[in-house]
Amino acid sequence: MVDCRDMPSESGCTLAISGEEDEVVRAAAEHAASVHGHTDTPELRDEIRHNLKNEEMSAR
Repeated sequence: MVDCRDMPSESGCTLAISGEEDEVVRAAAEHAASVHGHTDTPELRDEIRHNLKNEEMSAR
């Protein structure tokens, strides 16, 4: 998972994204570009991947 609250942001974004690693990286990069004005680059995706956290799995 990735959580915008863990990143420096002037907007105070509270979005958290969880799922399979590739899905989370893709969605977080798209969010970073469309909402926060970042450019979706391989470097941005590497940074996102580096900052991923394991999500506690709840019973399904």
